[in-house]
Amino acid sequence: MARIVLFENIHPSAREVFAAAGYDDIVAHASALSPESLRDAVRGAEVVGIRSRTHIDAELIAGNPDLRVIGCFCIGTNQVDLDAALTHGVAVFNAPFSNTRSVAEMVLAETILLLRRIPEKNDRVHKGFWDKTADGAFETRGKTLGIVGYGNIGSQVGTLAELAGMQVLFHDVEAKLPRGNAKATTTLKRLLAQSDVVTLHVPAGRGTHNLINAQTIAAMKPGAILINASRGTVVDIDALHAALQSGHIGGAALDVFPVEPKSPDEPLDSPLRGMPNVILTPHIGGSTQESQENIGREVAEKLVSYLRAGATKGSVNFPEVAYQERAGSARILHVHRNVPGAMGALSSLVAEHGLNIVAQHLQTRGPIGYVISDIEGKVDDTIVSVLRSHPVTVRCDLV
Repeated sequence: MARIVLFENIHPSAREVFAAAGYDDIVAHASALSPESLRDAVRGAEVVGIRSRTHIDAELIAGNPDLRVIGCFCIGTNQVDLDAALTHGVAVFNAPFSNTRSVAEMVLAETILLLRRIPEKNDRVHKGFWDKTADGAFETRGKTLGIVGYGNIGSQVGTLAELAGMQVLFHDVEAKLPRGNAKATTTLKRLLAQSDVVTLHVPAGRGTHNLINAQTIAAMKPGAILINASRGTVVDIDALHAALQSGHIGGAALDVFPVEPKSPDEPLDSPLRGMPNVILTPHIGGSTQESQENIGREVAEKLVSYLRAGATKGSVNFPEVAYQERAGSARILHVHRNVPGAMGALSSLVAEHGLNIVAQHLQTRGPIGYVISDIEGKVDDTIVSVLRSHPVTVRCDLV
């Protein structure tokens, strides 16, 4: 039975899914560990579950040949070396949908708070002042929300914003079908120029690094609000700080940062600290009880499906093969180098041991091929050992 190691206080719903499937060899750690402690903790594990603070690099993957699958109990997967995982035959799964509502609600709440200048008013009252004025405070109704990145979260933000009476624009590098009355803009510059509030929902990468910089900030409407609940590298913090000081940006809310503290006791190093018109939160966009329960269940179900049937649908780094009912008496999961003759070698070795392949499902991704073979006949450790020792094999498992 697979050994499962979980980190960072993953919700108990994940353990419930594993237990229901018969997997009870589970070790759970309440937090992320130091690199040295992490190496010791994952030794011998077939399944590793993490959140955003645990980093799994190529060295860790290469040093753990038992590791079959990694579950990221969050949206992001940049904390895992995905290429190294692929080349070692390790599938990686995440939860792209389960915290969508939580993030969207927080973005809408921050929009309302900043338009009404609530953070500033709150700060003044705490300091003993009673500034009862409507200056600079606005309703959301009739204002324009610009969404940069119209994926699962961005589109949900748009739906909620429309319910609050906002007009919604969006810009995405891919053509997306609008929800409700949202309208696509042809360029980012056009969206920035028309939006009272701009919210970012794009992945990290070279194409989005400092997407919001001095130049793009200058293209925003004077007094507009900026919200970033995507990735910390998307915003040039110094440029945003300067725009806030000058008054060109009326307020901001950031849940992610280029460099985030590694522990609860480490303070955030940012020039935005102390600014009364800025909301700073510690990467909690998806941190609600509902989302964490949903994430625990979603990712654990994907891991169980892989362990029991080899299904990789939804993997972020692996050839995707959808769940299939087993057709034979045994199922072989074979990860191999994507070279000519790989499938022929597999078929020949199986035939040499008097076994018959009754169903196969193959997909490739870059240098790796992945095939699920349903076998009729008695499959023992001998055939698996022979397949594992073949030069074309990356890894081979029997389920």
